[in-house]
Amino acid sequence: MRLFCCISCWWLAARTSETHDVGSSPTIHGQPRPASNFNPPSPITITMDVAHPRRILAVSLDSQADQLSRVIKDLTGSSPCSPSPSLAGTTHNLSLKTQYYTATVPIWLDLIASPSDWSASFLSDEAAEVLAVLGGLVLIFSLPPSASSESIDRVRDVIHHVGHVVNNGLGGWEWDGVRLAVGVGDSDAQEWDELCAEAGLEFVQIGGKQLHLNEFGGISRVKEALESNDWAQDAPSDFGDFEDASDGGEGGHLDPESLDFGFDRADFEGLKKAIWEARPGDQEPSAPAAGSGAASKAEADNQGDIQDELGHEDVDKVESMMRKLQAVRDAGEGLPEAQRKRMAARAVGEVMKEL
Repeated sequence: MRLFCCISCWWLAARTSETHDVGSSPTIHGQPRPASNFNPPSPITITMDVAHPRRILAVSLDSQADQLSRVIKDLTGSSPCSPSPSLAGTTHNLSLKTQYYTATVPIWLDLIASPSDWSASFLSDEAAEVLAVLGGLVLIFSLPPSASSESIDRVRDVIHHVGHVVNNGLGGWEWDGVRLAVGVGDSDAQEWDELCAEAGLEFVQIGGKQLHLNEFGGISRVKEALESNDWAQDAPSDFGDFEDASDGGEGGHLDPESLDFGFDRADFEGLKKAIWEARPGDQEPSAPAAGSGAASKAEADNQGDIQDELGHEDVDKVESMMRKLQAVRDAGEGLPEAQRKRMAARAVGEVMKEL
């Protein structure tokens, strides 16, 4: 029994020597354990390079072009240059870099002479593809010094019409772009904030008296809003497989198979059939009553004339739609394939809504 106890004590002592106390070096079978160099991996952030970003449209009244130039310089670090005296039609790049993406976003500059004419032009069919590639709309204006200023009505008017384009051309609050109204000056901003909010625009003041307490953000808020936006144009549309367009060559005039939209002739035949079936007042002619004679013949001739007239209207309607699709196709030349497909899908969607 005593021998068993001695052996047990020896075994326990030997095992204890192979372990280590708190603060001592670890061992393996009595030998020092090599120190570990393992460090937990740091989080990996992948920065995406946006190759073909959406555009920014920056506008101001033509009489306030200096404010437009100033804000663009503060935002981008360089002044916009134009070969002509006017900034209208100039493109100036904005470099954006966050931990998630880098992008060089083109800023289209435009000057507004007549707010009503400007909004009407941007809500026309010809401007649909311009609005389709916008990811931001920025209105820049000088804050009138007082409520009695003569320029206050014009500033209110331009805010109203720019908001009209945002709400009716871009989709209002459903649009996933940035909509800003940048007021430059020291005037009280509360009234302008409410007016811009009614127009669907976020108001930002630059040059307020309390620069460090300015609740409307200043130029830093403008850049923050732009950086938080999604500038990529690779989001899939709702048309799915219909966007699998071919890259075939030019075809005949108004040939649906040459539009490169991924819609073949059968799709357009279905489109024309839907137009024909949607004609108002189309009814099967009833059988003529016995003895109606000349009256029935006159009525039949009249119905034939009406049907011929409707037939010509339908043909004109189809041709108009085809011309619209052809114009979209021409406008998409030179753009990335994904963007051309989205333009085509939007155009076809608009055509279908007209039925």
